Amino acid sequence: MTLKQVVEAASRQNPDMVLARLDRQKATEGVKIARDPFQPKVFGGSGAAYVSGFPMSIEGAAPAIWQMRTQMALFNRPLSYDLAKANEEVRGADLSVMMKQEEVVYRVATLFLASEQAQRGAKMAEQQIASQNRVLEVVRQRVAEGRELGIEQRRAALDVKRAEQRAANLRAEQIAAESDLSVALGYEPGDRVRAAEEDRAPLAAPESEEEAIAAALRSSRELQRLESSIQAQQLELKSYKSRWLPSVNLVAQYAVLAERAYKDFFGRFQRNNWQLGGAVTVPLIVGKAASAYAAQSEIEILKLRTQLLQARSRIAAETRKSLLEVDKAATARDLARADLDLTREQLGVYLAQLEEGRIPLVKVEEARVMENQKWIAYYDALRAFEQAKLLAARHAGTLMAMFK
Repeated sequence: MTLKQVVEAASRQNPDMVLARLDRQKATEGVKIARDPFQPKVFGGSGAAYVSGFPMSIEGAAPAIWQMRTQMALFNRPLSYDLAKANEEVRGADLSVMMKQEEVVYRVATLFLASEQAQRGAKMAEQQIASQNRVLEVVRQRVAEGRELGIEQRRAALDVKRAEQRAANLRAEQIAAESDLSVALGYEPGDRVRAAEEDRAPLAAPESEEEAIAAALRSSRELQRLESSIQAQQLELKSYKSRWLPSVNLVAQYAVLAERAYKDFFGRFQRNNWQLGGAVTVPLIVGKAASAYAAQSEIEILKLRTQLLQARSRIAAETRKSLLEVDKAATARDLARADLDLTREQLGVYLAQLEEGRIPLVKVEEARVMENQKWIAYYDALRAFEQAKLLAARHAGTLMAMFK
């Protein structure tokens, strides 16, 4: 898979992303629960009982053959604030999904770069084994001809074993990196995702420190999530403070009565009975729990605002630090590239001298081994540079834009 394919798959099927979306769905269902008191509900039923004497009230209603009732809130300020809080929590859940997506994309992109580097390193290590074997063959011939000491052959054989060990380690790292990437993408245990060889465009880095910090503070999902939490707590605080306000409920009831239960006690009987109206409830003494809950909400708001200030300072500092790491990684990459170019140029000189018969083949093969090592060092520096740009983009809030 390419880097872009890995990012798309992670956004779609990463287990952490699935869990975040489920939390968002749960918050959406919470809105329905908070809205439920404002929606009418109808209950109907019947029963049988022996009546002796005056027909007494059962569950607040007279004995009836059939009864149906409904009730819903028309005006209830605490419940209205609870509904607004539930809607705000949905917005917070959306922000949490975005935060999780950025985290997952950064993690899988890092795993992809590790897999890609291990794959390159294993390939270069195989080439290094071939070069070391050619060196060993040349040294063996020179020892047989008496032009080299036997210790040189043993040294060359040891170099071959070192190259083989390095190649085995890199292959193991490749398998581990590909397995980790597969797990991050939600595939089955035992699957492996291999980095496809591609000529992709370099990852973009923020242009300047000021722009990066401003973008980070402007687009930070963490800051938006904290602001959403503050808003939700403020709505909860209003809900507690509005407990002293009156509430109005719609009440409606219909009942079919039995004449024999009432004829001995009432002068007039009516079989079908109904009522429709509003029930007003005025709190007189609400207790101290509401004020205590309100105080807790105020404390929570203060904590969230403190966390918001801390997060702003931390995000600015992390963004600034990540940009410095990009500069350091770029310098290391340029140095590794210059070292590689010099080694390749030296190899070209050795090849020209070999054609003229001025140096032995073993010298050229040793230069090839050195070139392979410089390639591996360059790929390591290139990976570190891309990793630093990923981290800087994550802090600056531009990570997702890098893969669009």
